[in-house]
Amino acid sequence: MKRIFLLTAMFIVLAATSFSTISQVNVSQANTSKITTSKVATSSKAATAAKATVLITGANRGIGLALAEKFHQQGFHVIATARKPQKADKLKKLGVQIEQLDIIDPKSIAALKHRLGNMPIDILINNAGIGGHSTRKFSDLNVERLMRVLNVNSLGALRVIQAMLPNLEKSNKKIIASVSSKMGSIELNTSGGVLGYRASKTALNSFNKSLSIEYADRGYVFVVLHPGWVRTDMTSDRATYSTQESAAGLFKVISNLKREDNGRFFDLHGKALSW
Repeated sequence: MKRIFLLTAMFIVLAATSFSTISQVNVSQANTSKITTSKVATSSKAATAAKATVLITGANRGIGLALAEKFHQQGFHVIATARKPQKADKLKKLGVQIEQLDIIDPKSIAALKHRLGNMPIDILINNAGIGGHSTRKFSDLNVERLMRVLNVNSLGALRVIQAMLPNLEKSNKKIIASVSSKMGSIELNTSGGVLGYRASKTALNSFNKSLSIEYADRGYVFVVLHPGWVRTDMTSDRATYSTQESAAGLFKVISNLKREDNGRFFDLHGKALSW
């Protein structure tokens, strides 16, 4: 009887020990799982935080849309703006951050600034603009139309730069790239005409050149870019480049910018252009 009792007691002790060991293993595995999950989550957050942020205006179509797609493909956090985001169907398909912005409306700019808060912006691309080719000759001049082109293409970019400077200040890159045109070059103007568009891009170039001097000692890089003759809603089918080809070239130029490039004018191949 005693022997049966002793065997039973030993069995109970062994069972309890085994259960304790299994429990410890399960707890250890659970803790390991939690640690691993925590590391993965932390790693994911770090990866997101490490992404450079680019803000692109006028990104609902044309060159702006192609730029948004290109930067997104390259792993950037893209903030793409449009005057009417609800109609930006192609932009929505990219899966980027879409924000409403009308660059000639101070309230719209202030609202965007409020929504972004203190978010650092590494690259600002001023792309939003209009054609204004209706004033091809002086005899066709319409001052009201010309003023609108200047307001959008020149002052619009200036307003956005002014609003986003505090966000750019938080970045180590501080790149401001404005999509201009070779038609804004005074030296390269050999055909005349298109008064409003030319003047608006010349003014845009001048603004950026002046800002490049004023902010040089704070690490900013201001450049203006000629995207080439691109097939968009504002040009004809005879244009040389597709929007994707232009965006690929501009992306490469922007990605390779150095501090010494501050205040320069480049085409989509990285060739320096005269003012």
